[in-house]
Amino acid sequence: MKNKNWSLRYTLINVFYFVAFATVHGFATIFLLSRGFTNTEVGIALAVSNILSVIGQPFFAGIVDKSENITNRRVLMASAAVMLIGAFALSFLQGPKALIFALYVLIYTVQFIAMSFLIAISFEYRAAGCNHNFGLARGLGSASFAVTAAVMGPIIEKNGPVVDMYVTVGVMALLFLVVFFFKLPEGAKAGNAGASENSEEAPTNNIIEFIKKYPKYMLFLLGVACCFFSHNMLNDFLIQIIRRLGGGATELGYASFLQAILELPVMALIVFVLRKINAKVVLMISVVAFLIKVTVMYFATGLPGMYLSQSIQLFAYAVFIPTSAYYADKIMKGGDKVKGQAYINSAITLGGVFSNIVCGPVLDRHGVPAMLLVGIAVCFAGVVISAISMAGKERS
Repeated sequence: MKNKNWSLRYTLINVFYFVAFATVHGFATIFLLSRGFTNTEVGIALAVSNILSVIGQPFFAGIVDKSENITNRRVLMASAAVMLIGAFALSFLQGPKALIFALYVLIYTVQFIAMSFLIAISFEYRAAGCNHNFGLARGLGSASFAVTAAVMGPIIEKNGPVVDMYVTVGVMALLFLVVFFFKLPEGAKAGNAGASENSEEAPTNNIIEFIKKYPKYMLFLLGVACCFFSHNMLNDFLIQIIRRLGGGATELGYASFLQAILELPVMALIVFVLRKINAKVVLMISVVAFLIKVTVMYFATGLPGMYLSQSIQLFAYAVFIPTSAYYADKIMKGGDKVKGQAYINSAITLGGVFSNIVCGPVLDRHGVPAMLLVGIAVCFAGVVISAISMAGKERS
């Protein structure tokens, strides 16, 4: 199966996905503010999106785990189609605000849900013999996010946030096409790569059973949610932080470029690190880096301090994402592998839920420093919880 260029094709899927991640997520606040939303309303929109993502990711993952017909590939194709249609509508809608709210929540939610399947399809295809470099593809996805963010900042300042939607429509069309042709070879096992008639491989059917089966993993997910509270806070409200420090949309683009481009070498090489160092140790390094990042941002007195904070992404998000994917794949039983990936993304988005609910009002009422202090406190709790969760062995 070496003649199928699996690495190139999976990399293209990541690239197109993360270009849209930059346009939809990276500039969400700017787009919604331009449509008359307040900081609190932006926070509510993103919180609703995250809540729906938390519910949707394990729900759809459970369907894929049990179904032969609903596959990771087909979910990705459907997600691209929904985002294309939603972004096209937003590209010309000026109101009413409720409709803009609903459409933005839709595309924001669908894109978050799709991330679980973007990761799961990699492990599914590799298990079927379609070998590719997950870390390199994911790193190049981050690089595409970085380049898009850097380019879009100045363009948005000149032409307005609607350009985001034009770009989203284009890359979602490309993503749909690439995934459409990203098919398993004849004879390779399709659908749920982990499901089996073996009872040890059967999927766990509900959240209560899953908690009993993987108690320490679920505690780990709580720590993840707390760490990503601060991570999402910095991403979603970075423009307000930058404006306080004297910058604007251009600096937002540069800041997003910096943190994303630094992810490429780490994600590309993480597989070699994990051969030498236990994944739990690597994950602890990453969660501590999340805390350092938000703390540095709090003490920043100008744009250089902000850029320093963004550069810590090298040890935080860049390490966490590929390592957590390998960690989940290793400890999940066969029928739970897609669900295990989905729960990581649910924890990440759950952190976003509380970040949006809390930080929007705090920002409106008390300003940026107070918001960052809240982020530091919650992230510290996440570091402690993560350390407890990874002490000893996972019971299964």
